[in-house]
Amino acid sequence: MLLIVALPLSAVVSAALCAAFIPLLRRSGMLCEDHNKKIRRTVPQMGGLAVILGFCGGVLLCISFDAFLDMPIELDSTALLAATSTVLMIGFIGLIDDLLGMPQIVKAVTPSLAALPLIAVRSGVSVMSIPFLGPVDFGVLYILLFVPLGVTGAANAINILAGFDGLEAGMGLIAFASLSVIAWHLEAWAALALLLAGLGSIVGFLFFNWYPARLFLGDIGALTIGSIIAAATIIGNFEIAGILVIIPHAIDLGFKAANRFPTDGWQGVLGDDGKLHCPEHGPVGLCQFLLKVSGGLHERTLVLTLMAAEAVVGIAAAAVYVFR
Repeated sequence: MLLIVALPLSAVVSAALCAAFIPLLRRSGMLCEDHNKKIRRTVPQMGGLAVILGFCGGVLLCISFDAFLDMPIELDSTALLAATSTVLMIGFIGLIDDLLGMPQIVKAVTPSLAALPLIAVRSGVSVMSIPFLGPVDFGVLYILLFVPLGVTGAANAINILAGFDGLEAGMGLIAFASLSVIAWHLEAWAALALLLAGLGSIVGFLFFNWYPARLFLGDIGALTIGSIIAAATIIGNFEIAGILVIIPHAIDLGFKAANRFPTDGWQGVLGDDGKLHCPEHGPVGLCQFLLKVSGGLHERTLVLTLMAAEAVVGIAAAAVYVFR
C-alpha cells in the first residue's frame, strides 16, 4: 500500500510542473502547430519534461520508503535505480530530438544504448515465461540482445503513434494501469513502483493534454512512456505483457513502415462536419485507417477509440498472467 502513494505524488508533481511550464515554453518559442483544428493555433510542446520529473519523484519516494521504513516487501532498489537511469537516458534522447531534431534512423537506434544500465546490473531473468509454452531460457542472448531491442522497440513504438490530443498519454495511462495489475499479481514490486510512478505522472499531464490540448507531450514524453513500459516488464519478468500492450502501436508502425515513415501527411483532414477524414493519399497510419473505415471521426472520438483498443489488449495481457 505504501507504493501506491507514489501515484498521487507523481500526479501532483507532474500537474504542478505542467502548469508552470506552459507559459515558460510559450515564451521560449517551444511551440507546435495543432493541425487538427478548424482554427489553427500553436500549443507548447515538451510537456514530457513534467512527466519524467513527476515519474522520478514517485520512484524516489518508493526508494526512500525501502531505505527508511521496515517494508514488509522486498524492493529491489538496484534494479529500480537501473531502470530509472534507462528512463532518464531515453528522456535525454527525446529532449535532444525536441530541441535539435534527429534523423529518423538515429532516433530509432540510440534508445538501445539507454539499456546499458539494465544490462550492467543484469536486470531481468533470461528464463522468460511464455504463455501457453512455459519457461524458455534464452541465456546471454536475453541480456545482450532482447533487452536493448525491447527498450528501443517500445520507446519508438509509443513515439510513432501520436499527433492527436490526449492520444499518447491516454493510451499510456491504460497500458500502465493494466501492467500494474500484472506486477501486483506477480509481486514484482520494483516494476510496480515504476508503473505507479509513471501512471501518476501521466494522470497529472493528461489534465493539460486532453482535448483541446494546452500542452503537447513531445518526443521526450512519448519516448519516456515507452521506456517505462520496457524497463518495468524487463525487471518484472513479464515481457510478453509489454509486447501485448503495444500491439496497436506495432500496427501503426507497420502502416508507416509500408509508407516509408512519412514525416508529414499523417494528420486527418478536417471536414465541414467537424470530423477528421482520411486524406486521399491515405491511410499512412492506424489513425488514418480508422478515419477511412469509419467515414470520419471527431478527434476526441478517434482518441477514445484507440484508448478502447488499448484497453482490450491491456485486459488481455492482464488475463494471460492473472488467470493462467
